[in-house]
Amino acid sequence: MPSAAPEAALPGPVSNQVAAVIEVPRATAVGPADVPTGFPRTPEGALAQLAAIDVTAMQSGSMDGVRQVIAEWALPGGPTSESWTGVDGMASLLSAAGLSGAGSPQLAIVVRPVMGLVKGMSGPEFAVVCVNFEFTVTVEQTSRIAIADCQRMAWTGGRWRIGAGAEPAPAAAAWPGTDAAIAVGWRDLRDA
Repeated sequence: MPSAAPEAALPGPVSNQVAAVIEVPRATAVGPADVPTGFPRTPEGALAQLAAIDVTAMQSGSMDGVRQVIAEWALPGGPTSESWTGVDGMASLLSAAGLSGAGSPQLAIVVRPVMGLVKGMSGPEFAVVCVNFEFTVTVEQTSRIAIADCQRMAWTGGRWRIGAGAEPAPAAAAWPGTDAAIAVGWRDLRDA
């Protein structure tokens, strides 16, 4: 996957180019740790499930919240409440804001899955998918950045979960809808 400069993750001019589109299904249920679920056994379903996992974890605004989500949504041998990049990300965010692991009532996090891609499939029960998020954090002031996450998703027990093994190489985070995001290969996400 192509790379992008670190500053490509910051808000930038919206492109005139038309990005390819991935239609993602809507959740039909709520699963463990209050994560939306019920997505079909398709690459788009895997992508939608990863987006729901990340949004729920990050919008919790606390170390306990991200740990609960990964504990329920990663298969044995996959990321843990200590090793998941989402846990590292939340720790960095809270530290930068001068907050404890419990977060703060003054902290507001809005995570929007805006672009995505399917890196690959191995049969109908395994996919490597990536989501590019618009991440908005407000404590005393508002900051915005693109954050990307790629995971191995495995279909088990009637739902998609983060699979066993090391996390895949990350995709380049680029501000959604910019020339840089389209050049990297991100596609716009649309509800099916």
